[in-house]
Amino acid sequence: MMLKPIKTKKDYQLALERLDKIFDAKPGTKEGDELEVLGILIEKYENTNFPIDFPDPIEAIKFRMEQLGYSQSDLAEVVGLKSRASEILNKKRKLTLEMIRNLNSILHIPTDVLIQSY
Repeated sequence: MMLKPIKTKKDYQLALERLDKIFDAKPGTKEGDELEVLGILIEKYENTNFPIDFPDPIEAIKFRMEQLGYSQSDLAEVVGLKSRASEILNKKRKLTLEMIRNLNSILHIPTDVLIQSY
């Protein structure tokens, strides 16, 4: 396949079909190089045409708590008080800068997610 920018849905579909055919190409081979460049082109097209927004900050906190098996009491240790944790999870209290820093450092939730309005 001759590599070219992906500009249309048809170009995108053809690129995906080609990617599927050469998916197991070995690195350093002609097809391996094609696979790498094609992957970059597809990623650029997808980022432009199918952007994914950040999740809601509170939903991200709940999801991360679930992943870690954290309870509301565990969250209270991160944000200060159990009542504060409850208010945050129910969207009655906004996150402070200190809370965002703690959530980032302790729960490893990206600050880009936490600073969004909700």
